[in-house]
Amino acid sequence: MTIHTMHTDPARGPGAAARSGIPRLTSPYPWALAALLAVACSDAADGPSPAATDPSDPPPNTLSEAERAAGWRLLFDGETTDGWRGYNREEFPDTGWAVVDGALVVGATATDPDVPIGGDIVTTESFGDFDLRFEFMLSEVANSGVLYRVIEEEGAAIWHNAPEYQVLDDPAYIEMGTMDMNRHLTGDNYDLHASGEKTLHGPGEWNEGRIRILGNVVEHWLNGVKTVEYELGSYDWRLLVRDSKFAPFRRYGTAASGPIGLQDHGRNVWYRNIRILPLEPVSIFNGENLDGWQVHGTELWYVEDGELVCESGPDAEYGYLTTERTYRDFDLSVDFRQEADGNSGVFFRSSVEGTVVTGWQAEVAPPGMATGGIYESYGRGWLVQPSPDDDRLLRMGDWNTLRVRAVGDRVRTWLNGTLMVALADEKIGAAEGSIALQIHDGGGIKVRWRNLRVVDLGGP
Repeated sequence: MTIHTMHTDPARGPGAAARSGIPRLTSPYPWALAALLAVACSDAADGPSPAATDPSDPPPNTLSEAERAAGWRLLFDGETTDGWRGYNREEFPDTGWAVVDGALVVGATATDPDVPIGGDIVTTESFGDFDLRFEFMLSEVANSGVLYRVIEEEGAAIWHNAPEYQVLDDPAYIEMGTMDMNRHLTGDNYDLHASGEKTLHGPGEWNEGRIRILGNVVEHWLNGVKTVEYELGSYDWRLLVRDSKFAPFRRYGTAASGPIGLQDHGRNVWYRNIRILPLEPVSIFNGENLDGWQVHGTELWYVEDGELVCESGPDAEYGYLTTERTYRDFDLSVDFRQEADGNSGVFFRSSVEGTVVTGWQAEVAPPGMATGGIYESYGRGWLVQPSPDDDRLLRMGDWNTLRVRAVGDRVRTWLNGTLMVALADEKIGAAEGSIALQIHDGGGIKVRWRNLRVVDLGGP
């Protein structure tokens, strides 16, 4: 198959033409769709083939009952372009894109430089926090990308404001050797963060990409392996942006919500099974009773004025309140107020037998006792503690907000919006269990809890 390079100049590197300010061609040609169909079906090395899919796999562009129950939604139905439109446009492009054999295909100019590119496309709906999964198949010298939290601005290209999950025929561009490919390969956060170890299937084979965003934390995955994790707006992120091609664009990466975008770079790329799970916090305390929770021990757990209260009982022993369901990867936020003593904690990936707990605790304790640190009970003890300066963020006797995020082997905690600790631990990464609230032994303790909300991030 002959590859034309009218819109991508290898001497300037992948992405140069589409990101250089060259005007987008928009005048339609009646035969453009036919040209794309011919391209999509003409070369087995670049298009779907019987060997590219496993007959035992579920049908593409469908959801299982479990996925539907969990809230997953299809963004592409395999037959139409419903739910998509051109970037900065109301209508879908009439050239450059087509639905072929259950795939959304881009790249009419790959074989005919006289056919105008269709331009980038975006979803008609915006998304803030989400888990997006998609399958893609490359052609030779393929170049595209998936952008998120897109800001549409007149006169601006899509990449000026939106982060990008790079989609690329990596070996082809590495072999060209025309530019430093660090941070420009598949699974990278384009121009900012490079992938770690990964497996990329070459032209003619399907890959699965994944983008997961909660708050400002962004993850890229490729074929089941996390390639990138970063935090939008963080100090490190701002330094990277300052030294990147995005420095002139003040709105880059600032949107809390926006459409999902697919890039047209004039190269054939096939997309299918594009599905999204909006990540919305769910309350795990109803403010009325302890439904969904289980009490362990003789200490007191009750509801008062819509708040959950734990209080030392006559035995003054350890006590736990555990969720009946288990969580692996999650993002939990909870408010607490220490009325007396306040020695407590939030356990995760835990189990309780009697009053013996197995798992890890995000500490809740009086001042100077490392609230927000991670402790392993009946095991290694303290794994990490916050700095003494950060410990002063605790407002004893007033309401505080503790956030705990556990993804794989990584755990982070925040107290009143400030990052307290970050930990990577193989043992934690292998575990799964309940979320639990603790009351310490010794007596004289009373803590109030409210706004217990969790986002279930599932797992790999």
